Amino acid sequence: MDKIIPTAADIAAVKGRGFLRDKTTEDCFNARVITVNGKLTAAKLNAVAQAAEQYGSGEVAFTSRQTVEVQKIPFANIEPFCAFLAQHGLETGGTGPKVRPVVSCKGTTCVFGLIDTFALSAEIHERFYKGYRSLKLPHKFKIAVGGCPNNCVKPDLNDVGIIGQRVPVYDKQQCRSCKICQLEKNCPVKAVKLVDGVPVRDEKSCNNCGRCVAKCPFGVSVQHTDGYAVYIGGRWGKQVARGQRVQFLFRDAEEVLLFLEKCILFFRLYGEQGERFADTINRIGFEKAQQELLGDTLLAKKEEILTTFGG
Repeated sequence: MDKIIPTAADIAAVKGRGFLRDKTTEDCFNARVITVNGKLTAAKLNAVAQAAEQYGSGEVAFTSRQTVEVQKIPFANIEPFCAFLAQHGLETGGTGPKVRPVVSCKGTTCVFGLIDTFALSAEIHERFYKGYRSLKLPHKFKIAVGGCPNNCVKPDLNDVGIIGQRVPVYDKQQCRSCKICQLEKNCPVKAVKLVDGVPVRDEKSCNNCGRCVAKCPFGVSVQHTDGYAVYIGGRWGKQVARGQRVQFLFRDAEEVLLFLEKCILFFRLYGEQGERFADTINRIGFEKAQQELLGDTLLAKKEEILTTFGG
């Protein structure tokens, strides 16, 4: 196929589809293949490899946000490359002032994982990455799902970060005042201390990792409450902002999904062109933003927000 040198309009058009200009060539692009939740089947991974060999340079890179980047695809090969991917249930994307592909840790299978990160991330992908793909936002909107407070995917450095939680509930009536307390010993953040021979958990320093649950041989730490912590307004890049935790323990995945939808609607409604979600929250005020996000007003105005605001 003859070499085609893309125009500026061509470059902008394919960027919106997930093809980024390769600065080392005059006609090639690097294509971002979406993984949905950070994993691919062997068959899909093999298809990516075949596509790289057939339409690109034969090289594949992995981005920090869990997309697979096929290197150096000539402009003339973009359409056949996309058609090949589609045959294998794959697609490119992940750019623009929109909901970006979700990043997920492997909490579903990890020994420390407290939630099913793969399932939640796949649902977020379907509802918001794909479902809101045509919705223009003031800026990019990044989401991360972490299975536990180890924070491997840095959830609190995303516009919205979700972290699995296991909040221990101590039955101090079962305490035998052991010389070496297994709860204190097993707390990785030293949030548990013996006070008058009884374990006391400092709720401010406890990160709800659940590592102390069931560690007491006498049943002090058998009970616990599982849930999700959500952070909003994080950002990583040229300017860094750590997200603030919403003061509410979400008890099930559907609650989290509804809250996430409200965050997108809030950003669409109040965000100014070119500002990140963190800037919008700071401008409006965290407490005021949190109050509205925990209420029902945004969902009640959903259709109006989707069709009227932004652009």
